[in-house]
Amino acid sequence: MTAATYLWTPPPVYSLPVRGRSERLPIHRLFFVGRNYHAHAVEMGRPVDKSAEVPFYFTKAPSTLVESGATVAYPPGTADYQHEMELVLAIGAPGFRVSEADAPGLIYGYACGLDMTRRDLQLAAREKGRPWDLGKDVEQSSVVSEIVPMPQAVLSQGALSMAVNGTVRQQSDLSKLIWNIPELIADLSRYYHLQPGDLVFTGTPEGVGPVQAGDRIEGRIEGVGTIALDIGPAE
Repeated sequence: MTAATYLWTPPPVYSLPVRGRSERLPIHRLFFVGRNYHAHAVEMGRPVDKSAEVPFYFTKAPSTLVESGATVAYPPGTADYQHEMELVLAIGAPGFRVSEADAPGLIYGYACGLDMTRRDLQLAAREKGRPWDLGKDVEQSSVVSEIVPMPQAVLSQGALSMAVNGTVRQQSDLSKLIWNIPELIADLSRYYHLQPGDLVFTGTPEGVGPVQAGDRIEGRIEGVGTIALDIGPAE
């Protein structure tokens, strides 16, 4: 078979470092769970009744991925760029229609993540019943630390915190997730053939808020690691 040629250079393989390994983890897709902490759901004006609801998701392009420690420009089109700190799950095995009991078999490891959001654009779209893409699928807005291998480990507790310029903004515990890790894997696998390299941002706790150019974001999750991001001037 003749090797394919392209009109321009194809995009790179997006990847993240893995603790203790020289190989990097190639990224397939980025999934995000909406409103997965009760207090955050309330602060967003959309309380969650788990008995009557199911998880909901949005996606971002892998090209939005940024490694922890980077400096990113304040994005265009917004006056309300906000942080959302969360646990990131790395899928390491394929699975489709997986049961909660079998879900841990898909887990490769975990990382810290930031889902940076043009909140004003997200809320404007939400009120009009439109997709959130302009608010969420923002260039350089999916920030992830190194992946920590924890094959088949289900994290059910652990302190999560995030500060801006040294002032704590978000503080919670993984035990407060509305839908836990096995529940999320099982539910998401009802709609997608999950693949190695899929990342699942599992939701953010309360305390989300705006950042400005010059701000430094630092966060940590107990047993997982730390994350940092500097906000640069607008382009």
